[in-house]
Amino acid sequence: MQRKLHEMMEAVRDRIDPNQVGMIACHNGIVRGTSRAGKPAEYLEVAKDSQAWDEILTTLRLRPGIAAVEAYLYTGRREIGEDVLLVVVAGDIREHVFATLEEAVDQFKGRAVLKKEKLR
Repeated sequence: MQRKLHEMMEAVRDRIDPNQVGMIACHNGIVRGTSRAGKPAEYLEVAKDSQAWDEILTTLRLRPGIAAVEAYLYTGRREIGEDVLLVVVAGDIREHVFATLEEAVDQFKGRAVLKKEKLR
């Protein structure tokens, strides 16, 4: 995880204008050991709807105050504790950045991430 997230952050830093950007925030989603309902999980199968993914990125990048949005999804079988979704958002002020980061995670998980939990 550290390498991929670091690479994403460096790519964003290389593209932004530091005179216009005051914050970069990240999300690192990992596979939990339980479902949301509290049942023990064994692993997670992850796939991506590429069209929805690209639409989400395009829309979020147009938000006021946002200089960059990057995201990466680890697909296939993911074990407990492994990374799943990485998101990096850069922008002018924290209100814009945090709101966009939260919306990005919600949108990706709701529309573009296809997952199937294997419960015990």
